[in-house]
Amino acid sequence: MQFKSVDISKTASAASIIFDALKKAIIEGNLEEGAPLRQDEIAKMFNTSRIPVREAISRLEEHGLVKSQRYKGAVVSGLSAGEAGEIFDYRAILEPHIIRISVPKMTPKALAEARSFCDAFAVSDDPMEWGDLNRKFHATLYNASGLTFHLEAVESALDRVDRYLRAQLVLSNGMARANDEHLRIQDACERGDADAAAELTHQHILGAKNSLLKHLSKL
Repeated sequence: MQFKSVDISKTASAASIIFDALKKAIIEGNLEEGAPLRQDEIAKMFNTSRIPVREAISRLEEHGLVKSQRYKGAVVSGLSAGEAGEIFDYRAILEPHIIRISVPKMTPKALAEARSFCDAFAVSDDPMEWGDLNRKFHATLYNASGLTFHLEAVESALDRVDRYLRAQLVLSNGMARANDEHLRIQDACERGDADAAAELTHQHILGAKNSLLKHLSKL
């Protein structure tokens, strides 16, 4: 073959590191809606070329966290009330199905791990932890399903709404209700009641949707 071989391992690693860092900053709200992602500045921050930066931004765009605007380049995506509602409706279909499949397959170890995340969520007073603990709690209950594609879809949906949910929990004092609903879901899983776990998950998601849309309407 008549071309020069290139070791892409460093570039691939750099792109993943940049992607993870930017994704975390967007989800946690450190990069706000409409914030520009200037490739030169990001490359300088990570001491790399623009190539892995472009790749990372492209991946963020695929996840719906970034969009390209004419004359502005890549900026952090916003989320309309309609889009948020659609994402929650999608989750309300998908996640109850996942947990219904998962419950009969849950091990005592998985249930104990989920309980630990549930307990940590209940006592945490750090808003930056709430989103992570919430996701870990639900993911631990879902993982036994073995529905890899479904789980990836849930993660992608949560990426889109996570930063808004964190703000909503803070501004609406929604932690107490979320904690109570988590405990009910956990108890249903421990009883082996898949139908109850699915119904409680459905209600939990729709309740979060209504609370979030109420919050967004005030912005």
